Amino acid sequence: MPTVRDTIKNTVRFHLKENKGLAMGQCLTAVGWVGGTLPELYEDDGMVELSMADVAGGGFAVGAALAGRRPMYVIRYQGFNWYNAPMIVNYAAKSKEIWGVPCPMFVRSIAMEGGIGPVAGSSHHALYYRMPGVKIVSPMTPREYANVYDEFMKSDDVYYVSEHRGSYNNEEELPNLYPEAPQISLFPMSITRFAAQEAAFELAKEGINVSVHHIMSIKPLVLSQLDYITLAITGKGIVLDDDYTNGIAKSIAYDIERTVDARLEVMGLDDRTAGFYPQVDNLPPSKEKIITKIREMLA
Repeated sequence: MPTVRDTIKNTVRFHLKENKGLAMGQCLTAVGWVGGTLPELYEDDGMVELSMADVAGGGFAVGAALAGRRPMYVIRYQGFNWYNAPMIVNYAAKSKEIWGVPCPMFVRSIAMEGGIGPVAGSSHHALYYRMPGVKIVSPMTPREYANVYDEFMKSDDVYYVSEHRGSYNNEEELPNLYPEAPQISLFPMSITRFAAQEAAFELAKEGINVSVHHIMSIKPLVLSQLDYITLAITGKGIVLDDDYTNGIAKSIAYDIERTVDARLEVMGLDDRTAGFYPQVDNLPPSKEKIITKIREMLA
């Protein structure tokens, strides 16, 4: 079975060789090829190495998008969006609405948890969330990633693809869990989807039924009617993210509560700066923390 890493690598290869697109970013062809997610191709094939000036890279990618090259703009660490985002959210995302000129680009923004420090670590998709003209997705499975690429190629929108290195070895799909007589509902995004599923499986052994509603499309938020019905049955749930809780998680919780009469809590990163070693790191909600929170809400 192909992993998420395999799927991304094959997708990039297809984009460059078959669709004549571009892949742009810093140190793409360096050792590791961005976590093994890039094919060993070079400039003649559309692999464009950008300078180490973070604030300039987004502008080059936007220019390529305006020229119709549908660039995949690779941001190796999501924290670097503080430097890379301005041209994307202030030009590419607004170009179609203001001037009628689409600027389709596929922003591969890569997160990782643990040991990466106060600037580069964690997810920062909330930076893009408040801006119109951007679609935000966070595929964590091979099929999800392939589907996101297909949707991008059929559209003329800016796609912010929130990746996570912790998903790269995954080869399994993540279906929603709808147990009989559910007692609480989880709505996880990004890397928290794995911990949420593990927590649900663990609690099921004790007879605690947890429904899990995976959020892949963050903006626009895509949930099914069954998701809302299940939450109405449980009456309580948790929205989980690996960004800070004062952001997307609270916004989505608010939107869901407007539709369903239920009590929703949020879990994400603590409101503090991460360090470089375990004692001062700031990590996404773990299986253990999710289980503890569920027990508290069911008590």
